[in-house]
Amino acid sequence: MKIMCLNGWGGKLHQELTAYVKDVSPDILCLQEVTHSPAAESEWLTYRDGDHILPQRANFFRDVAHVLPDHVSVFCPAAQGTLWDGERAVPSQWGLATFVHSALPVTAQAQGFVHKAFSPHGYGEHPRSRSAHAIRVYDYEQDRFLCIAHMHGLRDLNGKSDTPDRRLQAERLVELVAHVSEPEDGLIVCGDFNIEPNSETFEILGTLGLVDLVTTRGIRGTRTSHYAKPGRFADYMLVNEHVAVSDFSVVFDPEVSDHCPLVLTI
Repeated sequence: MKIMCLNGWGGKLHQELTAYVKDVSPDILCLQEVTHSPAAESEWLTYRDGDHILPQRANFFRDVAHVLPDHVSVFCPAAQGTLWDGERAVPSQWGLATFVHSALPVTAQAQGFVHKAFSPHGYGEHPRSRSAHAIRVYDYEQDRFLCIAHMHGLRDLNGKSDTPDRRLQAERLVELVAHVSEPEDGLIVCGDFNIEPNSETFEILGTLGLVDLVTTRGIRGTRTSHYAKPGRFADYMLVNEHVAVSDFSVVFDPEVSDHCPLVLTI
């Protein structure tokens, strides 16, 4: 089974990303920074936040679902705000999505917020609302249950150091995962956590028996050349003792986002 975790950057590199996802065709794809704009008339919209201007694929969720036709797709919105089609304001939902191959029955799931709550009238002030999604699937090939969860960690304008909000975020993620998983399940938790490799978040997630694969394998970072700021770590993938890792890689080529895909084979 192949599990991929990726921050999709709102589909800015849409063509490269969808081609890569179609080629790899992971059994489970955990995707963050996903846009969903049903009222859009154009394929591309623009995100504006002061000096931060970024092209966004209007219906990124639909686009990824299109290249994974054998998957069940779930979109988990964190907020609805405004993207722009020229000077026309377009309501757009933003959040994360999970794509699960239809051969893997989803027997339980939970969607919740690790920071704030759903913001229905604008993206809100920083740090903005952040959600998480956990699923429990049955793997017939290995005759067992697996629980996979991912979140998009809050973005603090002061950086990625530990804060009380990030501590609470990790605790809420633990509660969400514990609600879905059972003690003997293989457990995988991943996402764009927006934290440093020495964060206390790993100690909190360690209460579930989780160990991170990025920080323990000498990997040089999880960012691509499209990310120009210092600090090369943001994305992580943790597993418990019931997950036998066949292969794990941080994919630097091709570049499909300003984040690297994390790909786990079990």
